[in-house]
Amino acid sequence: MVLNYIWIAFFLIAFAIGVVRLVFMGDTEVFPAMMDSTFSSSKTAFEISLGLTGVLSLWLGIMKIGEKGGVVDALSRLLSPVFVRLFPDIPKGHPATGSIFMNIAANMLGLDNAATPLGLRAMEQLQSLNKKKDTATNPMIMFLVLNTSGLTIIPVSILVYRAQMGAAQPTDVFIPILLATFFSTLAGIVATSIYQRINLLNRTLLLTLGGMCLAVAAVIWGFGRMDKDTMNTVSTSVANIMLMAIIVGFILAGVRRKVNVYDAFIEGAKEGFTTAVRIIPYLVAILVGIGVFRASGAMDMIVDGIRAAVEACGGDGEFVGALPTALMKPLSGSGARGMMVDAMATYGADSFVGRLSCIFQGSTDTTFYILAVYFGSVGIRYTRHAVACGLLADLAGVIAAIAVCYLFF
Repeated sequence: MVLNYIWIAFFLIAFAIGVVRLVFMGDTEVFPAMMDSTFSSSKTAFEISLGLTGVLSLWLGIMKIGEKGGVVDALSRLLSPVFVRLFPDIPKGHPATGSIFMNIAANMLGLDNAATPLGLRAMEQLQSLNKKKDTATNPMIMFLVLNTSGLTIIPVSILVYRAQMGAAQPTDVFIPILLATFFSTLAGIVATSIYQRINLLNRTLLLTLGGMCLAVAAVIWGFGRMDKDTMNTVSTSVANIMLMAIIVGFILAGVRRKVNVYDAFIEGAKEGFTTAVRIIPYLVAILVGIGVFRASGAMDMIVDGIRAAVEACGGDGEFVGALPTALMKPLSGSGARGMMVDAMATYGADSFVGRLSCIFQGSTDTTFYILAVYFGSVGIRYTRHAVACGLLADLAGVIAAIAVCYLFF
């Protein structure tokens, strides 16, 4: 329901701004630009779905091998003490636990192509527990918020973009991104737990969150002692080695249980193809709405208004130049990536705005895109508090990114 109102608002606001620009400013290009955006955005949505087909087929095939090989069940049992508290409505040892873990691990390593099919698989398993098939359950919402908060340990793609844009030290945003995304995820967990009345003040969760804090500190310390070339090599190598190890490990587990791994892979791959086709309408809807909103100039007006308000209050408005990336990120990953590159091209990769745009890009994830794709894949229409909690996590990430950037740069 919330997505319905947001989608309508995109078009109404865009149309109103277009009329104002045409009547009062004589801008005859605004409506052609908006219409061009509808066609290009729908084409982009289809291309994204088409590109996901192969990846979905691959990873859902691998996950099917893992399920039949017992790996997912083993992960479910291992994580059960923590997940029964964060996801109290998921039965102990349910396969969804292992899928959720695999999705979160892929996100942490910056492996977006691997994370999406794993996440879609987890949503299908959570939907099997859902008594109201068109309404999001508490576990679904907690899982979505963990995704939208964008916890990333190795932001490989951002480091690559910075190198391509001529940054003297492409990895100088690594630690700031790690800190900002950690606070975003923590805020998302707390907000969702408050909504769902989950008690976080218990020994298991406190030890887990404390262990996460120590792990983050260890990663920061370890990578902080490396030069930029070593950091890039190690981060990329670790991500790829772990990904390949997962594939080989699942296959070996299947062989150990005497599973026909080839047939199991084909069975899962067929599900991947079906899922990719099913999400096309949802992607078209959300990306067209975002595209029209951007083409109308609404995003520029919001940024200019924020800059004027900050400066009127006597604040430093330097960070506002990077806000388009932060404002676009919940709506569109590719749009935010374009904003990030544009900020580095306009202000310089090593400028405050250039660095902050990169931290924004890495501190949160595409909330509305994830909600549209994940919920759309299982036919969820009523999202309950998912949007509110996801946006609170995004807000925490944005505030943390600004604070961390001022602290470091």
